[in-house]
Amino acid sequence: MSRAVLSIGSNMGDRLELLMSVRDDVADHLLAVSAVFSTPPWGPVPQDDFDNAVLVVDDPDRSPADWLETGFALERAAQRTRERRWGPRTLDVDVITASVDGDVVVSDDPVLTLPHPRAHLRAFVLVPWLDADPDATLWTADGVRAVTDLVAALDPADRDGVRRREVGAWSTTVRGVS
Repeated sequence: MSRAVLSIGSNMGDRLELLMSVRDDVADHLLAVSAVFSTPPWGPVPQDDFDNAVLVVDDPDRSPADWLETGFALERAAQRTRERRWGPRTLDVDVITASVDGDVVVSDDPVLTLPHPRAHLRAFVLVPWLDADPDATLWTADGVRAVTDLVAALDPADRDGVRRREVGAWSTTVRGVS
């Protein structure tokens, strides 16, 4: 079984519709879905805030690289362009962490570095992830850490900048479980 945590975000176009396109594409493999959060952009490029969410997925037939390719395909379908690092985007799908048969995948491959090398620093990843999975853990260079501890260690301004949105069309219900 391949399980992955996908961080999804958008700050261009119909952001909610773009996030729902990802959720709907992987619907048969969803274990958990966070609420949608409004978050300030990361990096030096001035731009609109993002809508972000986290999906926890599993599929016995997909590898971590397959999850990455799924994300790339969804970005292409959303007409994502990569003109400027940390620039605005229609859709961003990142594989934050993955496990195969319960074992966390650790990889320094430049195409798919796992766990995501900056996930432990990003409130826009950690806060939604914690919403989707309150017991989540992340492998870091310092060992496995509870996501609750990583969120608590964030700069309060970063953490407080992640604001839950009430979005009627977005559902966190998965396979009959809220």
